Amino acid sequence: MPHGDTVILGAVAYDPKVVTIWDGFKAWFRQRGLELDYVLYSQYERQVEDLLAGHIDVAWNSPLAWIRAERMAKARGQTVRPLVMRDSDCDLSTAIVVRAGDGIQTVADLKGKTVGTGAIDSPQATLLPLHYLQGQGLTPNADFQVRRFDIGVGLHGDHVGGERDAAKALMAGEVDAACMLDANHLVFSREGTLPAGSTRILAQTSQYDHCMMTSSPSAEPLLLTRLTALLLQMSYDDAVARPLLDMEGLKEWRPGRVSGYGPLDAAATALRFYDAEGSIVAEGYRP
Repeated sequence: MPHGDTVILGAVAYDPKVVTIWDGFKAWFRQRGLELDYVLYSQYERQVEDLLAGHIDVAWNSPLAWIRAERMAKARGQTVRPLVMRDSDCDLSTAIVVRAGDGIQTVADLKGKTVGTGAIDSPQATLLPLHYLQGQGLTPNADFQVRRFDIGVGLHGDHVGGERDAAKALMAGEVDAACMLDANHLVFSREGTLPAGSTRILAQTSQYDHCMMTSSPSAEPLLLTRLTALLLQMSYDDAVARPLLDMEGLKEWRPGRVSGYGPLDAAATALRFYDAEGSIVAEGYRP
């Protein structure tokens, strides 16, 4: 539904800094003649539902939320559009990490072992690596046991706690492998969660993309065009914009693309997370 000359944005409050971020963006847009307001959600599932209902014009979506929004829209004969994404959302990969010298040399050696993952709804630390292992001929909870670390359920993996807990369990010998963003493997190594030289990457998924700013089918096209243009013009050299970009974890906004969502779309189907119409079918998922 139209909201006058104001763009209503939905964002998930994965951290208290989200208020600071979007207050800053609101002021930055106003200085450039565009009114923006925002609504904060405690979980992505309700944000997607409100996007399709027209309660918000755009959603700052996780990759899994994009998958659900696209499926729900298609089932209703509607269309959601990708607007922008961060440079840091492009071409990511998940590492399956084991302890150095533990004798696990190939993915096949994980048969009969325990693999630690992030939360049930984490694309990078659960869905994508489990689907990767499935593609390598290993069925989760049949050929190997899955031990999930359900931190921040509903946040679609925005909370790094599940990945960090899986890494700690690996060091404690509680799991035989742990799944995490390859970038987080480096972070955990630098901070000492994974002591230097104590682990190695057994396998990595193919590359995929992460978050996406998504438009509602009922949003005013001219306002969306203006919003997108301003975001793409946002410069890291702008002294006002730079702290906002730093807090949101990017150097520049890029045009949204959907080419990097194929692996997660396949994982959501194969692991029965969403059905074809975007309904939640994952057993035990309570956001």
